[in-house]
Amino acid sequence: MNKILDKRLPHAFVGGMPVAIAGANELTDVMLEDVQRRRCGKLNRATTVFSSNAQAISLYASDEHFAKTMDLADIIHADGQIVVWASRLSYGRLGIPERTATTDFIHSAATVAAKNGLSFYLLGGVEEINRECAEKLALMYPGLTIAGRRHGYFDPSEEDAVVADINASGADILWVGLGKPKEQFFAERIATKLSHCAWIVTCGGCFHYIVGDYARAPEWMQTLGLEWLHRIATGPGHLARRYMRTLPHALSIVLRKDVPNRFGRR
Repeated sequence: MNKILDKRLPHAFVGGMPVAIAGANELTDVMLEDVQRRRCGKLNRATTVFSSNAQAISLYASDEHFAKTMDLADIIHADGQIVVWASRLSYGRLGIPERTATTDFIHSAATVAAKNGLSFYLLGGVEEINRECAEKLALMYPGLTIAGRRHGYFDPSEEDAVVADINASGADILWVGLGKPKEQFFAERIATKLSHCAWIVTCGGCFHYIVGDYARAPEWMQTLGLEWLHRIATGPGHLARRYMRTLPHALSIVLRKDVPNRFGRR
């Protein structure tokens, strides 16, 4: 069972994982608090912030290494709409209030960072995407410092050098876009090695969406929780294959494990 280190946020169990009952505002409040604690020497280890979606639910049930890593996370947030729906079916009005898709949350975090003098380090993607993402975020959010960045195609033997570069940058928030489950494994390995970072946020293909390389679904599809369908239709082939494989599996897990719990709680 997850240690649920962060007591500041209530949690709902979805697919076996405790997911924060929090929206973007609550998450950014905790992010800002952790940066301040880190700068004052009151936070000794970077907070690991992972996301839950259909792929995560599926992997959690089928990959023991991934499950153990997620169990070590400080915060897990609802990246996928299936997580929000499942929590509401299981917990009713006490469930997760909204989806905090990483592709949206990075903008919420950037807004807060720009206003409060926080800095980002972007790790992931190919060099061109990484560079364009850094440039676009800096342009969109005046006052936001991109302290460092690096593409995500590095050899395991280079990991110590990557960590050294992150530390040298002095960044407050590290965004890791290496894809599940690689980014979770990486984040957990380096959390104690970071000397300044307050948060490590895993973000998958987020950088691609910021630069427009991947298209977001229309607003009405996002509102109805159908962005996954849009990604199947318009995204790269590997995304479509992933959704087709993991979504039915995740749905079966939720229906079997989580939905019946609501009746048990009454």
